[in-house]
Amino acid sequence: MPEGMHFDLSEDQELIRSSVAQLCRKFDDQYWMEKDQAHEFPTEFYRAIADGGWLGITIPEEYGGHGLGITEATLLAAEVSRSGGGMNAASSIHMSIFGMQPVVLHGSEELKRRTLPRIAAGDLHVCFGVTEPGAGLDTPRITTSARRDGDHYVVNGRKVWISKALESEKILLLTRTTPYDDVDRKTDGMTLFLTDLDRAHIDIRPIAKMGRNAVSSNEVFIDDLRIPVEDRVGEEGKGFRYLLDGLNPERMLIAAEALGLGRVALDRAVRYAKERVVFDRPIGRNQGIQFPLADSLAQLDAAELMLRKATWLYDNGKPSGREANTAKYLCADAGFTAADRALQTHGGMGYAEEYHVARYFRESRVMRIAPVSQEMILNYLGTHALGLPRSY
Repeated sequence: MPEGMHFDLSEDQELIRSSVAQLCRKFDDQYWMEKDQAHEFPTEFYRAIADGGWLGITIPEEYGGHGLGITEATLLAAEVSRSGGGMNAASSIHMSIFGMQPVVLHGSEELKRRTLPRIAAGDLHVCFGVTEPGAGLDTPRITTSARRDGDHYVVNGRKVWISKALESEKILLLTRTTPYDDVDRKTDGMTLFLTDLDRAHIDIRPIAKMGRNAVSSNEVFIDDLRIPVEDRVGEEGKGFRYLLDGLNPERMLIAAEALGLGRVALDRAVRYAKERVVFDRPIGRNQGIQFPLADSLAQLDAAELMLRKATWLYDNGKPSGREANTAKYLCADAGFTAADRALQTHGGMGYAEEYHVARYFRESRVMRIAPVSQEMILNYLGTHALGLPRSY
């Protein structure tokens, strides 16, 4: 990549974008509506992405992937979302695209060879087990415990909002190996595992939720789960710092997905505004319709620039925390606003499922909450970028 930042996609990047867009066209709005309403995992879509080799886009080549950067991963995620698949499509592959970064960087060679090629090939589903009912975004307060017992750990605890747990064979699980009150730094004493979701010791209960219902979100109850030492990622007690290697890229991926959803919502709104005739004129001629849509175009374009800057910084080994958080903040807001305006443009029909913008609206709303809320991003920027006193 050239030293200076520029705004043209390389030939390879443009090929990724166009190839993914072409693949996604096989799965139309009707497909996603039916999967969402049936609460059914989009197996056909997942398989098509896997067979196309896209799941391993950031996994190193020696483990069956392509070894590309977060820039390429965000181009993929944005196109998947923009296809109309939205968060149902993106969430079905999200964890495979970049979630394994802590394992790539800190896992043993044996663990990597055992798991990464299967993830890249698409035959190993993995979920991400961090959040707990009593901890929320205060991750050091997790209470899921892992007690060493010979060459195993015995784990007990509870996780919540675990996407894809029903479909997954393994879980990337954050535990406490040293209690919160016994560590000098609150982020110490946490250990990360990539291990089997042994249904004999794990109870998975889906959460009824507002949207994105083709991909389950679950409570996970863990009762005396025995995990072999070989499934530990890196050293005991350093799990939290390993997780940090995946947080900024995850914010960028989420930003790209929100951006794609905003783009497709805007596309649908523009199409309807051209076709819908009221008072003997297309409603898109009215500035009350036209101006909000033009404003959303400007917001989405600006948010994409921040995302491009964030991924460029990360892929060039430069600090990207401020930009990653800002990109997620701006893209989530721009995507939701575009979806809201798309629904409004459709009037009463926007509330009907047949025009699909209601589904976009539901799915775009979660982007302002997950994986980190807009308010927590402002906390981060206030403290780390502005130097204001920490509020939490």
